[in-house]
This record gives sequence, structure tokens and C-alpha cells, in this order.
Amino acid sequence: MNMHEIAQGIHWVGAVDWDVRDFHGYSTLEGTSYNAFLIIDEKITLVDTVKHTHQHDMMHRIRRLIDPAKIDYIVVNHAEFDHSGSLAAAMEIIKPEKLICSAMGKKSLMDHFHHTDWPYEVVKTGDEISLGERTLSFIETRMLHWPDSMFTFCKEDGILFTSDAFGQHLATSERFDDQVDLGRVMTQAAKYYANILYLYSPLVKKLLAQIQQMDLDIKMVAPDHGVIWRSHIDKIIASYESWSSHESEQRALVIYETMWRSTEAMAKAVASGIESCGVPVDLINLKVNHHSDIMTRVLTARALVLGSSTLNNGLLPYMAGFLSYMRGLKPQNKIGAAFGSYGWSGESVKMLNEAMSEMKLDIIDEGIRVKFVPTHDDLAGCVELGKRIGAAVLADNPTTS
Repeated sequence: MNMHEIAQGIHWVGAVDWDVRDFHGYSTLEGTSYNAFLIIDEKITLVDTVKHTHQHDMMHRIRRLIDPAKIDYIVVNHAEFDHSGSLAAAMEIIKPEKLICSAMGKKSLMDHFHHTDWPYEVVKTGDEISLGERTLSFIETRMLHWPDSMFTFCKEDGILFTSDAFGQHLATSERFDDQVDLGRVMTQAAKYYANILYLYSPLVKKLLAQIQQMDLDIKMVAPDHGVIWRSHIDKIIASYESWSSHESEQRALVIYETMWRSTEAMAKAVASGIESCGVPVDLINLKVNHHSDIMTRVLTARALVLGSSTLNNGLLPYMAGFLSYMRGLKPQNKIGAAFGSYGWSGESVKMLNEAMSEMKLDIIDEGIRVKFVPTHDDLAGCVELGKRIGAAVLADNPTTS
């Protein structure tokens, strides 16, 4: 078996993007991969394609195996351009008999590429297509994370092609989870979930239950980003179960933005109070931490303590932006509190509490406001706030993972 043959007759023909550092606002400091798979059978099938910037990489890998014109079917599990950006060029070269996708996938592809004459073959959950020695079956996974999303299962090899689910933005020359440090892979898998799938957690839970009921003999989980799961499938499934259930750890995050360091001093005092209770705490300055990395920590933290100075009767800009981003991802099962300094109007703490209430966080304290520079007594009050937060984390953590 060569390094790109993931099972007999099934080849990885994707591309590794070593250079990408931003993925529509998501920091990708370890790059990513765009995974595509070629199944050699009586009906040769290409499962997904790659971003248009890497279409030549994919076609080069295919040509090393076969003449692309011999490909009979193309399966599109998801129409987003990082998976379909090279589809139009591939269609010109391959001219497949069938372009297999979900009903919403057909609509999405037509909206993206405006080709009504492509040979669409619409499938739904439970449908099967024979390739010869192999059979592909399909599972619609709407809103994970687009309406068009679906999984493709190769029964005979036990490979579940999962599009974005179970993916990681991780550039490696290795193709499997047991070839890369597992901690590194899981960190990127958690970041992917926290920033892409978090708000769809109820649908993730339903999908996991559905797959369990289907009793599929899964030997590999092959996402469209990152490494393929073969040795740690149980671990990533268990992690998705935990994340989609909003299970949390006994950990607090103190997330803040400061102007003249008064709010920073308060943040440090709050963190000190939390730590004194024996609760681990992360002190996170929004100016030097990317919002997508912060969301990775939010995923499993029990307490979110937010701090901002007041600026122009509102919040500082990094905090305002982070709240907008976090609100869209809908974290749950968390407690919250707020603090901040001000000069004359002092709306920030109220606005932080309102934002957390809108997200249905359990606000355990009205918070602390300090005018201009905190005194020793003010900081002592911040320590006490931290202690109340720490006590709440220890007393009320019903879903500890």
C-alpha cells in the first residue's frame, strides 16, 4: 500500500495547504488539508474535490493513478468552495456519468456554478449506489454545517466519508490519526468543533444517535480536513458526544480587554480569587488572543468572566467583536459574571451582563465597576468576586467531562 492508499483501491488524492493562516476569520496556524478520495472499482468514483487554489495538486495525484477521463462518478458531500472549488475544472476534464449529491446539494451547486446541464444524481439517506465490488450509501446531515451536507459510507471497506464533521485544520504529510501526536490532533478537532459546529450541537447529538442506530461497521472516519481517524475513532466520537452535550470542565476563563490597564488589574485580581478556590483559570487578553482560539477554550469551560472598560458609552471594540462572534456559536451550560473600569458613564458591565443573559448564561453576580484606577479595596473586591465564581464552579457543575 503506498502512502496515499488508505485502503486497497481507495486513494487520498487531496491537497495540503501549508500556508493558509486565516479561514474566513478562523485562525489556521497549522495550515489545513483539503481531502479528496479516489475509489478504483468498476465505476471509478471521486469523493469530493479541493479548493480551486490546489486543483492541480488533486489532478496530478489522480493522473499518477489513472486517466481522469476514466472517472465515472463524482460524489459531492458538501458544496462549500474549500471542497468544490475545483469541481468545475474537474467536470470539464472528467465528464462523469453522474454527479452524486443531496437534493440541497444540487441546489447549492447550481447556485454556485450555474450549470443546469451537469448530470446530477440526487440521493437521500438510505440510498445506495453500486460501484461494482463496492457499495456506497448516503446519510443526509443537513446543517452540519450547511443544508447540503451529507456523509458517504463505503460498506465493504467500512470508510465513512464525513465532509466537515470530525475534521481538523491541520497540515501534515501523514494521513492518519495514529501517525500524528494525538494531543495535537484533538486540539485542532476541538477548535474545529468550537468554531464550525458548536451552534449545531443539537443536530450533532441526533446524528450521532442515528449513526449508532444504523449499526455501521466503521473502520475509518475520513473527513475533508485533517487526518483520517482509524485508531482513535471511539475517542473522537466520545468527544463529539461530550461537546454536543455541552459538558464542561471545572475551569474558568477570565476574558478581558483593557484601555489603561485598570480593567487588566481587575482581571488579574478576579483570576486570583478563582485560583484560590482550587479552580483552574485562564487569563485571556483579547488584544493578543485570536477569537477562534478563545472559543476553543470556551467549548469546555464552565465559567466565563468578561471584563471591558467603557468606551463611548459602550464596550471596547475587541470585546464587542468577540461577543458578536461567540453569540453566533451559542455556548450553553455556563455561568457568567462581568467587571470593568470606566471614567464617567460606565455602561460596560451592564452591557456584558445583558449579552451573557441573551446567550442564556447563568449570571451569578451583578459584577463590579470601578471608576478610573482601582484601589487596593477595589481589587480586594475583585478577588472576592473571583472566589464567588470559583465556589459556583465547584458547587454547580452537573456535566463534568
